[in-house]
Amino acid sequence: MARSVRVELVDGWYHVTARGNERRPIFRDQSDRRRFLELLEGVTDQYAWHVHGYVLMGNHYHLLVQTPRANLSAGMQWLGVSYSVWFNRRHQRVGHLFQGRFHAVVLEEAVALEVSRYVHLNPVRLKRLGLDKLNQCRHVAGLTGPPSAAIIKERIHQLRHERWSSYRAYIGLENPPPWLVTSTILSLLGGPAKESARHYRHYVESAVREGQTECPWERLAAGLLLGSHDFVQRTKARLRGNHREQPALRRLRERSALDDVIRVMERLKRELWESFRDQHADWGRDAVLWLARRHCGMTLKELGAAVGGIDYVTVSTSVRRLEQRARHDRQLAATLRSADNQLQNTKI
Repeated sequence: MARSVRVELVDGWYHVTARGNERRPIFRDQSDRRRFLELLEGVTDQYAWHVHGYVLMGNHYHLLVQTPRANLSAGMQWLGVSYSVWFNRRHQRVGHLFQGRFHAVVLEEAVALEVSRYVHLNPVRLKRLGLDKLNQCRHVAGLTGPPSAAIIKERIHQLRHERWSSYRAYIGLENPPPWLVTSTILSLLGGPAKESARHYRHYVESAVREGQTECPWERLAAGLLLGSHDFVQRTKARLRGNHREQPALRRLRERSALDDVIRVMERLKRELWESFRDQHADWGRDAVLWLARRHCGMTLKELGAAVGGIDYVTVSTSVRRLEQRARHDRQLAATLRSADNQLQNTKI
């Protein structure tokens, strides 16, 4: 299995997530959540982390953290092992609790405000509230009207009453725990400090009222870095690692061109790109889109324009459709692995 790239920075900012093995719950009740937060406080004591935000969902969690001592991996290992041992003992289970290692995105401080909003909006990204991925795509495509007053009220209620999120502390509905740092994010809003909680509430909830919870990950560099061009270039220059074992590192150094992706798919399908490019729902076209998202560093909009002028909602839908099909089609899954491996080896 390819090893994830870990970027350890002094005063580094990170969005960190970890998911339950086989997407199973990692929090079964309130006692589990309380214990996790106790351990999170322990990380701030032992590793001097600054925790700027969190949300605990059923089968995963999100953290927004800053590491003054460049020790993200050490702190995450301590947190993951400590919680897993406690959880397994309490629930009389054995085996891995988490699905592989945690995932971390390195952030420029300037985007931390936007990412904090993304973190805090997770509890309302639900189908019943019209904010799941499918409904978001429909909204962007203009296929849905404005949300009703009733649904907006329900969204706001869900957001403000989510107990296992730092949002309530940010907007003044409860006192923040001593280990949670809210002042840094709030200061990024500008304006008087006494008004910061109200401004933050408006910043977050305006997206809910409009029916579009923006996602910052569209701008990721190789699924790893989020920030300005200068920030990405500076961070890339500091990366060290094994390119063969860490494909994400190689993708940061030198990205494959879309032409490379198309040539690989032409060989595997034994067809010319022109013969399947415009075929709706053709798995070859969808595979090109999926592979290009992994290897070419292109936004959905850029990718749609490059493959014939399709809109970015169609690109996103095509990628998800291919992933769902590959879960049940072993031959297709093997083809995708082969193409992925060929593109990873292109620049070695």
